[in-house]
Amino acid sequence: MRKNMTTVAVVTAALTAALTGGTASATTVSLPQEAVPSRIAVHFDLAKGQMPENIALSPDGTAYVTFAAARQVAAITKKGETRILATLPAPADGGADTPVLKFALTTGIVRTTDGTLYFLYASGSAETTGLYRLRSGGTPTRVAALPATGLPNGLALDERSKTFYITDSALGTISTVRLGGHRASVWSSAPELASTGFIGVNGLKVRDGAVWASNLDKGTLLRIPLRQGRPGPITVKAKGLAGIDDFAFAGDQVIAALITTGRVVRVGAKGKVTTLLTAADGLQNPTSVAVRGRTLHVPSAAYTTQTDPNLVLATLPRH
Repeated sequence: MRKNMTTVAVVTAALTAALTGGTASATTVSLPQEAVPSRIAVHFDLAKGQMPENIALSPDGTAYVTFAAARQVAAITKKGETRILATLPAPADGGADTPVLKFALTTGIVRTTDGTLYFLYASGSAETTGLYRLRSGGTPTRVAALPATGLPNGLALDERSKTFYITDSALGTISTVRLGGHRASVWSSAPELASTGFIGVNGLKVRDGAVWASNLDKGTLLRIPLRQGRPGPITVKAKGLAGIDDFAFAGDQVIAALITTGRVVRVGAKGKVTTLLTAADGLQNPTSVAVRGRTLHVPSAAYTTQTDPNLVLATLPRH
């Protein structure tokens, strides 16, 4: 327990300094708010490092999350039961060489249709940083190495091309890895992906012939068209989203987690931004979102609030 508490303390110190220290250059804008029904479905154990960073859903209602500080992947049942599926080995230095954050962490996660989980691990070590595969009942296997000098963060799979897209929040890049694994290749290092001092390109999705990404420092939502597999010109679809982390699509709208301001917002097709959830709904540094039908799943890591890492469920409006 003491080791876990030490890890949590390191995480808290690093993220509090970064998230509250004014490193992000994005300007927070005043947003209209729309009330949506919500509840805290699951409370996680902060002392065990159960700070949910990313989420993927299965058809049976199970939510798969990465617990950042615990270096774990877990399954959350519809009844709210938590089962640890894998724990990644801690680096010899405890993760002190991990760029920006200075602790080893599991980040983006994707579930394929056959139930296999793929997730990212940033450890500051060339031996362990990379993209991992976890089959049902198995153990995690690294299928692609990623730069130890980077911070792999967002993960998305383009089913059509069987290609993973991976953001690196420290290096300011998006890389690709074929579904079968093997070598990662830098796909884009456009200036719109770079940080301004803390976390640059962050969340990631592939949709309708384009890669979508967020930039936490700049508070932007970006669309990058796929031009025969290559990146086209970047369009800023929304700005003023200070602290934007990961996001998901609900129809033609984007639902995004704003980690620094403790909000979940909806970005309309024309760029209009509306607040859906706040700390009053139980949010504690929300990190990502997942949508199934009209149900919104929002994990909160409580990185700086240090109060209640949790999973909030909400019902999206019909429009």
